[in-house]
Amino acid sequence: MLALIEWLAQTPGSIALVESLYVYGIVESFHVVALGLFLGTLAVVDFRLLGWMFRQTPVSEITARFLPWTAAGFVIMVVTGLLLFYAIPIRTYQSIWFRTKVLLLVVAGINAWLLHRRMARDRPTWDKDPAPPLGVKIAAMLSIGTWIGVIIMGRMIAYNWFDCDRQPQSDFINWAAGCVVALSDAP
Repeated sequence: MLALIEWLAQTPGSIALVESLYVYGIVESFHVVALGLFLGTLAVVDFRLLGWMFRQTPVSEITARFLPWTAAGFVIMVVTGLLLFYAIPIRTYQSIWFRTKVLLLVVAGINAWLLHRRMARDRPTWDKDPAPPLGVKIAAMLSIGTWIGVIIMGRMIAYNWFDCDRQPQSDFINWAAGCVVALSDAP
């Protein structure tokens, strides 16, 4: 996989993007704005599922109004996130923060899939209740928690505390980040 990432870093588009005076910053700005759109609307849905707001509004009405905006934010966030990865693929791929972010994204995706599956199955029985069932509340809390983790890990990617070029560092960090360390470089 590292060989593919190294090849990606040498493509003209990757080099142009990372060296661009304005484009990288614009892409990063769109990523943050899309993150705000996505998480802002998702928070409204999750807070309703927790029974913390809009308790008298049916869940189906809240999801119908907010999830299209959530989806739009998600699409923009994914596209800009891929472009940010494309700009700095090696450093990003070998970042423990990025790897943790990807793991949290997988957890968030599975949680969302399971939640929507459950909501589609039995939402009619509790749609108008001020507080949905405990399982739905747990999924909403997991959603909020994983997305907070994604934000934190995404922000930490910018820092080089555990970059592979900062040796020596622990064997665990080198393993977790996928660092290729020569024996002479090891502590």
